[in-house]
Amino acid sequence: MLDIAVIATVFALIFVGELPDKTAVAGLVLGTRFPWRWVFTGMAAAFLAHVVIAVAAGSLLTLLPRRPVEAVVAALFLLGAALVWREGMDDEEEVVEEEIQAVPESAGFWKVASLGFGVIFVAEWGDLTQILTANLAAKYHNPISVGIGAVLGLWAVGLLAILGGKTLLKVLPIKWITRVAALVMLTLGIYSIVNAVRG
Repeated sequence: MLDIAVIATVFALIFVGELPDKTAVAGLVLGTRFPWRWVFTGMAAAFLAHVVIAVAAGSLLTLLPRRPVEAVVAALFLLGAALVWREGMDDEEEVVEEEIQAVPESAGFWKVASLGFGVIFVAEWGDLTQILTANLAAKYHNPISVGIGAVLGLWAVGLLAILGGKTLLKVLPIKWITRVAALVMLTLGIYSIVNAVRG
């Protein structure tokens, strides 16, 4: 059953968690070189594939007793806070640009969409938002709502990066986005610890 509150919560968390990520940088770089629709098609397909995998993994966690699941979720949220804090300090734009420079600007739809899919599919493995999506699927026991919220959050960041990433970074530095995302993850980690202790 669809739960609008879960969809909105997951959307907000994934959106904030993905903003300082390397995939947003990849979307920004790809969007400056190729037609945005082509780039977004590949990125959207890769995000969808990762959400399906993450929700399936999170749904498996719901088979475990509640207290250990809350403890695992808390640990992963705290790990996520540390990862997102650190990720905002890395300069990944240069690495992404080198990968993309190999494709000529005259490339067609399939080449560009495949590049968008490949860059995102590889970059998202074990990524903060993939772990967060699995956590949220375990927490809410509602895989469809979590999946919809996560996909929409990832797609929104992808579109924002492709269409207006450079403008956004002039107004709101990546360092601040990273700090907000880390604080959100830390808060969720502490909340999950309290739930695990209370049982």
